[in-house]
Amino acid sequence: MLGNYLIGLREGLEASLVVTILIAYLVKSDRRHLLPRIWVGVGAAVAVSLAFGALLTFGPRGLTFEAQEAIGGTLSIIAVVFVTWMIFWMARAARGLGGELRGQIDRAAEGGRWSLAVVAALAVGREGLETALFLWAATQTATGAHTASTVPAWQPLVGAALGLATAVVLGYLLYRGAVRIDLTRFFTWTGGFLIVIAAGVLGYGIHDLQEAGVLPGLNNLAFDVSGTINEGSWYGTLLKGVFNFSAQTTWLQAVAWVLYLSITMTVFVFVLGVRRRSRPAVASAPAASPDKQPV
Repeated sequence: MLGNYLIGLREGLEASLVVTILIAYLVKSDRRHLLPRIWVGVGAAVAVSLAFGALLTFGPRGLTFEAQEAIGGTLSIIAVVFVTWMIFWMARAARGLGGELRGQIDRAAEGGRWSLAVVAALAVGREGLETALFLWAATQTATGAHTASTVPAWQPLVGAALGLATAVVLGYLLYRGAVRIDLTRFFTWTGGFLIVIAAGVLGYGIHDLQEAGVLPGLNNLAFDVSGTINEGSWYGTLLKGVFNFSAQTTWLQAVAWVLYLSITMTVFVFVLGVRRRSRPAVASAPAASPDKQPV
């Protein structure tokens, strides 16, 4: 539940920041009459994201077990790819996000009637689709039928919903100027935690593909601690829900988990180090850091 809460919080805050920047810029540039177009785009993005989530949840149920496992494993790996890209994109682009969106607003305001709606839909929809896919994969991991987990199917969804609700409230408070968040630190810590979650989702996806017969080694276990750690216990549920721990792990799962976590975390730390070293040059400018400025 905690892992899904953080996914919802991070992804929701990204989308909330996008909407906040769009609205604040239109208000400050005295173009309030264009605000309904922003909300139309946001509404369309939310609707498409919910429909995509419903398709992921209910679409494969009429298929054979092998087909369901193949689809689930493939989508889990795709989710890992998307969330990894999102983590590194936000690490590099967060400081310039406001300026980029304001430029898109100016171009859209001069374009067709629904150009602003398209800008809002694309900006929010990308986050929504990524969130739906990754939450589905993480939920499948926590409540998978082939595991001994007793996590109720609704629990990860409640965690994600609470995270999204928190993000909406924070977005509103940011718009009103009531709070100031160190976005750089926030995205750094949540990015590192999401890398750990993504490693577990990757392992789960590989296990699905092994059960579908797409990948070999289903019975070649690296370790089996099911006799020691009960996945139905409170601590097993905690390990499963937060770190996607599996008491029975194949060698292919274990190797993929270690390689993904070590390589991705190393590159992530390197990217953060490069950004910190380049910050003094930016700090010499008279303007304050964008993540400290009111949106």
